[in-house]
Amino acid sequence: METDYENRMMTGDPLPEDDGDNPLRPRTLREYIGQTKAKENLSIYIDAARQRREALDHVLLYGPPGLGKTTLAGIIANELGVNFRITSGPALERAGDLAALLNSLDPGDVLLIDEIHRLPRTVEEVLYPAMEDFTIDIVSGKGNGAPTIHLPLPRFTLVGATTRAGQLSAPLRDRFGVVLRLEMYSPDELSAIVLRSASILGVPCDEEGAREIASRSRGTPRIANRLLKRVRDFAQVIGGGPVTRQSARQALDRMEIDELGLDLVDRRMLRAMIEHYNGGPVGLETLAAVIGEESVTIEDVYEPYLMQLGFINRTPRGRVALPAAWQHLGIPYPAGPSDGQMTFDVGPDK
Repeated sequence: METDYENRMMTGDPLPEDDGDNPLRPRTLREYIGQTKAKENLSIYIDAARQRREALDHVLLYGPPGLGKTTLAGIIANELGVNFRITSGPALERAGDLAALLNSLDPGDVLLIDEIHRLPRTVEEVLYPAMEDFTIDIVSGKGNGAPTIHLPLPRFTLVGATTRAGQLSAPLRDRFGVVLRLEMYSPDELSAIVLRSASILGVPCDEEGAREIASRSRGTPRIANRLLKRVRDFAQVIGGGPVTRQSARQALDRMEIDELGLDLVDRRMLRAMIEHYNGGPVGLETLAAVIGEESVTIEDVYEPYLMQLGFINRTPRGRVALPAAWQHLGIPYPAGPSDGQMTFDVGPDK
């Protein structure tokens, strides 16, 4: 059975509709909107590598999902004029899988390993000499006496993408020469992205309509483009075609996405904390059981944005709903000696 998270639009994680050759992806740094600092530095690194006619140093891209890590990796390959290969950490189950992939690369090629923090340890150890010395050792046969084949590799560029840079081992992290963090996007940047995407999709959209979508996109381009497609449907059927502020607001309200980008699941989590536990503190496992979600999903998907908004806080005893969350839901915030934060014996926070 699918969970709410699997059907959830307001997540930066890719959905099936995001797969394939996405025409909304920019192909060059000039087309890429936002991430100004990272983009400017990357442009210099690419130009320098191109002038020296060398492969670009290995690049680590990290940040929340949906900010354009895969897109930026594709742009690197396009700017260098080389082939672009994509795989993921979980897909490389055995060292042989990685060896076959690396051996198929041409000189200068860009290889993206998405979710690189999920590489198996045995595969990661094979990657070390490949990144540093551009060689790989293949054991032929079994047993202690099995011969080892020392195979040279073409000089390539590995781009590692991860949402959890802290889970990378130190030896792997240290082998990346370029480390770039992608930040959340501003409303102006997201508005420009929506207008660009609308133009590509052939959707009439004015600036106010784009800004309305951008304001509810949680600082994430993937969500902004996803919402544009759904608002387009409502505008086409109900509003007569163009995406305006009124038609966008009507569509997003009908999808139960409020003015801050919170959807039904976000509000259910906040209401559970407030109505069941008077705002907390409440343990993570308890909260997960109440709303019927996995604790890891709460930590990775729901909490980060709610914490950015100042709606919840983590304490040693559990999660606490802050006054802004009460106000957003229209629930009076209780006053008192404890500022409304009653304590409950909910067990240790995990």
